[in-house]
Amino acid sequence: MKNLSTLCVLLFLWISPLFAQQKILESALIQAESNGFSGVVLVAEDGKILLEKAIGFRSFENKTPLQTTDVFEMASISKQFTAMIVMMCQEKKMLDFDNLVQKYLDIPYKGITIRHLLTHTSGLPDYQTIMDAHWDKSKVAGNPDILEYLNRYSPPMLFEPGEKYEYSNTGYVLLASIAEKVSGRDFVELTKEWIFKPLGMKNTAIRSLEEKANVENFAAGHLKDSLGNYINANKFHASDYTVWLGNRKGPGRVSSTAKDLLKWDQALYSEKLVKKELLEKAFSPYILNDLTRSYYGFGWEVEPKSPFGKMVMHTGDNPGYQTIIVRFIEEGKTIIVLNNNYHPDKIKLVEAATLSLRKW
Repeated sequence: MKNLSTLCVLLFLWISPLFAQQKILESALIQAESNGFSGVVLVAEDGKILLEKAIGFRSFENKTPLQTTDVFEMASISKQFTAMIVMMCQEKKMLDFDNLVQKYLDIPYKGITIRHLLTHTSGLPDYQTIMDAHWDKSKVAGNPDILEYLNRYSPPMLFEPGEKYEYSNTGYVLLASIAEKVSGRDFVELTKEWIFKPLGMKNTAIRSLEEKANVENFAAGHLKDSLGNYINANKFHASDYTVWLGNRKGPGRVSSTAKDLLKWDQALYSEKLVKKELLEKAFSPYILNDLTRSYYGFGWEVEPKSPFGKMVMHTGDNPGYQTIIVRFIEEGKTIIVLNNNYHPDKIKLVEAATLSLRKW
């Protein structure tokens, strides 16, 4: 996932009237398509779709055109759903954000709270590094295996909890495991029954590899081979972890569509899932030990001042996929870009969509 700095140019370009033209997004889409971009772009205001367009291919090898209804791997956008499940557990009084993780899980690290996990300020080491070094990759690992290996090898903490922000997939594995512990339910079922089904997100789920293969309109992730041709990302050795870590829950694995993400976006303006007072915590900076601010809330990066006031966003990054959701929550404006060939034009499209929104 990219830091907020990847969007800093977005916060300055809007000032220039030269760029403030409604057609700028259409022009950017034409340029992106000519550059080989493949994906879906959705722009909305107050839940009304202003533009939704698919360009490129669901499968480059079969030359199957993308549709706006195609399902994409969300990668780290999944974390906002994990954070919501934890918030719902808090509202149901199953846990408290300031409870220590060791109250729920057997881990070799002390002094870490659930709030530290949510805000990426835990100091936990990267679980994937440990699993990559020691796990038998002929088997598929899940959260219990990850917890076992963290205990077995006990890699040192990176820093004291609350000392600073450092993005942590490990923290979100633990969050999903805590939610399972306090609810007595499987995390996959929790997300379905507590979020996806109530919001009508019919195309959204945490899917196994077999389930993904059975979704006809699943957009495959693609990377370039040595000849510059886009091929299925699963054929690259660097993508192997998506198989042998295929049962992990919490940091990723949600797959969805652009329209379903818009349903999610709109639900966050209501109290369908949690009360607004609690939801606001997700969109607020975290105060570090030295009293400075870290601009990551509960599953969302936070930018208090943007072209349209307060902005929250998140990106996702998996082999062959790049995803982003940007929400200007004070003005009800939403940008969603789902890309399935890891193309550099993704950020240009976000910038163009932001500029266009000023004139829509």
